Amino acid sequence: MMDTPSLEKNREPLVKVRNLKKHFPIRKGLVFNRKIGAVKAVDDISFDIHAGETLGVVGESGCGKSTTGRAILRLEKPTAGSVVIDGREITELGREEIRKIRPEMQMIFQDSYASLNPRHSIGNIIAEPMQIHTGHTAEQMRARVMELLDLVGLNPNHYNRFPHEFSGGQRQRINIARALSLNPKFIVCDEPISALDVSIQAQVINLFEDLQKELGLTYMFIAHDLSMVQHISSRVAVMYLGKIVELTTRERLFCEPLHPYTQSLISAIPIPDPILERKRKRILLNDEVPSPANPPKGCVFHTRCPIAEPECSQTPPEVKEIFNGHMVACLKADQRNGSLIPA
Repeated sequence: MMDTPSLEKNREPLVKVRNLKKHFPIRKGLVFNRKIGAVKAVDDISFDIHAGETLGVVGESGCGKSTTGRAILRLEKPTAGSVVIDGREITELGREEIRKIRPEMQMIFQDSYASLNPRHSIGNIIAEPMQIHTGHTAEQMRARVMELLDLVGLNPNHYNRFPHEFSGGQRQRINIARALSLNPKFIVCDEPISALDVSIQAQVINLFEDLQKELGLTYMFIAHDLSMVQHISSRVAVMYLGKIVELTTRERLFCEPLHPYTQSLISAIPIPDPILERKRKRILLNDEVPSPANPPKGCVFHTRCPIAEPECSQTPPEVKEIFNGHMVACLKADQRNGSLIPA
C-alpha cells in the first residue's frame, strides 16, 4: 500500500484510495455474450491525496491514468477497492447518493470543445450545475457566473457568447469556471492542457496554481508531459499498465528516480542546454507496451526493463518505501543507490 510522506501521515488525507481496480470485461458471442477475459485498466493501486496539494499522475497512453480519475469520481464504477473522499466511502453509494455529493468533486476534461454543449451560451453552461444542485435564483446564478468568468480571466460581458466563438485556451477556462461553480474540494484534471498550444499551456497552468492558492483546491493532475507535471505537482505517481510503479515528492522523483520506467521517462525530457543534451544518457525501452488484457506475469514492466532478471518475470514486486515517503514497485530498487540518469 502506498502512503504519503511521513510528514503528512499525521493528517487525514482528503482522498484515500486503497486497492482500486477497474477491469473492463471482454465478451464474445452475439447470443450468449460470454465473458472471455478482462482489460485490467486499473489494477490494484493505492495512494492518498492531502487537502491543498496536487498529485501528478503520469505515464504512457493507455496506462490507466484517466480511468483512475474517472473511477475515483464514480464516473466509472470500480471493480474492487475503496475510495474515501473527505471521510466518506463512495464506492458503494447509489446514483442518488453520488448525485448529492457530486458538488464536492469535479472533473476537467481533455477536449475543451467536446465537453461544452455547442447549442448553449457559456453563461448557461457554467450555470447548469447550479440549476441542478442549488436553489439559486436566476439573478444569483447570473451574478455567480459573472464572478467565475472574471476569476478565470474571461470577460464577464461574454456571458451570451457560444463555445465556438472562443479559442481552445479560453474554452478550457470556461470548463474550469464550470467545475468551480459548486465550490468543489477536489478536482481531477484529465490532461487539461495537452490539446492546447505550448504558449497557452503555461497560462492555464498558472491559472490552476492561482486558483489553488486562492480557493484551497486539491488536484489530481493527469498528464503525459513531465515538464508540466514537474511545474505544478506536489507529489507524482508514475503509472505503467494499470499499476503505480513509483510515488514520491516532485523533487525526489526528478532528482533521484528509482524505477527504470521513471528513469526512461525522465531521460526523454529535452534539456534546453545543447551541451548537456549531448552528454546526458538516454534510456531507450524495447518492444511495445503489452496489452492490459493480457499483462505479463511477475513485474508488468519486465518485458521492457533494461535491468530485468529472471525473477522479475515470476515475482510481482511489492510496493516498498525506499526512503521517507518514496515508494517504488521494483525488486531491485533497494539494491541500487540513486538514479541511473545524470542530473
